[in-house]
Amino acid sequence: MLRSKWFIVAVALQALFLIGLACTSYAADWMGREIRLRTAPVDPRDYLYGDYVILSYEMSQLNTSLWQGGSELPDRGDTVYVALAPDTEGIYAPVAFYPNRAAVPEEQVLIRALVEYQWDHIVTVKYGLERYYVPEGTGETLQRQAGNLLVTVKVAPWGQTVITGVEAR
Repeated sequence: MLRSKWFIVAVALQALFLIGLACTSYAADWMGREIRLRTAPVDPRDYLYGDYVILSYEMSQLNTSLWQGGSELPDRGDTVYVALAPDTEGIYAPVAFYPNRAAVPEEQVLIRALVEYQWDHIVTVKYGLERYYVPEGTGETLQRQAGNLLVTVKVAPWGQTVITGVEAR
């Protein structure tokens, strides 16, 4: 009897964990602030998941002059927080990046990123927004529009991001 109760508790905890993971993505979409980003895509194909576009963002190359963490730059694998602000067209671009979460003005958003490498006053980062799955057969069309795309992203108050759309500029 005691074993079956522990088994039920273990299964329930696993189910709650999976439901919680799914809910955070939906919550980011419902509660997140919408921003638009410039990209340059490449179109591969994943045989298990279908067509997707690999997105390379202009904001993935951060100039070290934007670093707000003192004299020592971040290393490969470090987490940084990138502050983005809208330009005159409403497209968000980096204005600073920090080693920890920082308070930013209301018009800015803060996105978590992972440092890939640094070289010659540039720090290259990934945001977890680099892969976008598209309906079967539409990836090739997006590839032809390379360098002419805008990505719409929702950024939740806690920093989670979700791609909500890709469109031609």
